[in-house]
Amino acid sequence: MAANYNEKLLLNYVPFYVMLPLGVVNVENVFADPETLETQLKRLKEEAGIDGVMVDVWWGIIESNGPKQYDWTAYKTLFELIARLGLKIQAIMSFHQCGGNVGDVVTIPIPQWVRDVGDSDPDIYYTNRKGTRDIEYLSIGVDNLPLFAGRTAVQMYSDYMGSFKENMAELLEAGVIVDIEVGLGPAGELRYPSYPQSQGWVFPGIGEFQCYDKYLKKDFKEAAAKEGHPEWELPEDAGEYNDTPEETEFFKGNGTYVSEKGKFFLTWYSNKLIFHGDQILAEANKIFTGLKVNLAAKVSGIHWLYNHHSHAAELTAGYYNLFKRDGYRPVARMLSKHNAILNFTCLEMKDTDNVAEALSAPQELVQEVLSKAWKEGIEVAGENALETYGAKGYNQILLNARPNGVNPDGKPKRRMYGFTYLRLSDTVFQENNFELFKKLVRKMHADQDYCGDAKKYGHEIVPLKTSNSQLTVEDIADAAQPSGAFKWDSETDMQVDG
Repeated sequence: MAANYNEKLLLNYVPFYVMLPLGVVNVENVFADPETLETQLKRLKEEAGIDGVMVDVWWGIIESNGPKQYDWTAYKTLFELIARLGLKIQAIMSFHQCGGNVGDVVTIPIPQWVRDVGDSDPDIYYTNRKGTRDIEYLSIGVDNLPLFAGRTAVQMYSDYMGSFKENMAELLEAGVIVDIEVGLGPAGELRYPSYPQSQGWVFPGIGEFQCYDKYLKKDFKEAAAKEGHPEWELPEDAGEYNDTPEETEFFKGNGTYVSEKGKFFLTWYSNKLIFHGDQILAEANKIFTGLKVNLAAKVSGIHWLYNHHSHAAELTAGYYNLFKRDGYRPVARMLSKHNAILNFTCLEMKDTDNVAEALSAPQELVQEVLSKAWKEGIEVAGENALETYGAKGYNQILLNARPNGVNPDGKPKRRMYGFTYLRLSDTVFQENNFELFKKLVRKMHADQDYCGDAKKYGHEIVPLKTSNSQLTVEDIADAAQPSGAFKWDSETDMQVDG
């Protein structure tokens, strides 16, 4: 059957991806159940019209045998299956551990030989004030230290991406792999592991700063001395994971966070994170430049305590975002230097989804982050944060995908670059769920049939351009000036139950 579309409406089309199960290639590096996956993907493609899939490509699986001993066999088989079905691939360079975060059903640690270094030097891991280590991801403090069989953390990430490019060259050349999402922290997100469930954190706790390993401590002491304050120490008054902001000296009204010392610390802590992302994306850009592929990075949706004056949960995660200081535009500015897409989350959430004391404001947060990315001239993609099967969440996702609706005469005022649905499971195919899911895809496509030619909806992928200009602290300070968000319609004009 020939596809049926209106060319003007097609310019409102947002491509729809589905995240594959976490253990699709298992911890033994085996693609265990290709038959089931093929059946499911065929249904998603033929009956729902999805555009592609997103898949975690785990460092802990690929380089598990030893330094630079990469084994891509299982992933190649998986990717070739996806390509054969006519689907596109968003590949995540997953340098973090799977296990210990919301929705983690399998455990895939980082490579054992890297963890062996941690046995003798636990400071390679993010550490809280009490000294508890978080083994999900290596501390920014070791980004440039050659502690791993002669390589630094950044060199390990870079070598891995280089090997991916070599081994997936055919699929990259053929345009099957459309996005390389570079993991920059726990859960693949550019953040500190400030709210680890594995250490007893419970929603909506403030979380804890994670910079007390010896390497980051030394970095802070040097920075403070340079500032003329050798006496300044890392915060001792910021409470524990499940405190409320008001229970702490740091986050309470007129707390440490607004003092000179507090501002210096928060600037240092958040800048470390942004420069970490900057350095690794510069490596990714060098590797993939000239190929027809997009780079992307994920920013975490810390929507709780957004309505508290301190934004405590954002601050501990590394987003220095306050009423009078923008924490997200600096991240967008950094991404713009590498021509990268900002991938955001919690698109399905409404402010009323959580208990009042959570002071949660996902709608405002999404509007803020998307607006800042658009103001910096970059594209935004996104996903839902938690499993979602109902009309309420779907309609909210559609509203965020096109905040001012569909334009019948051509390009909409604003539109997200893509949406990725979390995540493929048997539940999606339960009768009522699947009917509604198909509608979600259809509405995301602006009521148009599946379109395999991205040029037709204004998404032709051009060869990745080289990173432009070095990010500076001045860039960050400039981007941190408050600038407001764009206006959203109150509801989507493309409701799944309309």
